[in-house]
Amino acid sequence: MFDKLKKLKQLKDLQSALGKERMDVEKNGVTVTINGKIEFENIRLNPELDQDKQEKAVRDCVNEAVKKIQFKVAQRMSQMPGFNF
Repeated sequence: MFDKLKKLKQLKDLQSALGKERMDVEKNGVTVTINGKIEFENIRLNPELDQDKQEKAVRDCVNEAVKKIQFKVAQRMSQMPGFNF
């Protein structure tokens, strides 16, 4: 029982630490910032781009940021004892 409680505490600590992680991705002057909880903290647009290019840049930034933060989360989890992935 104590092992499960210990792992639960480790997961909560990890979740808290990951919430502080940040990932910035920039494409064509459009910047997206995401945290380890997969919450978007900032989206900065480039007013010099037309709507189609801006939408594509936002989409590309979001997709790349999510992939990068998921990879970072997986790396951190794999370093925790008892959570081998």
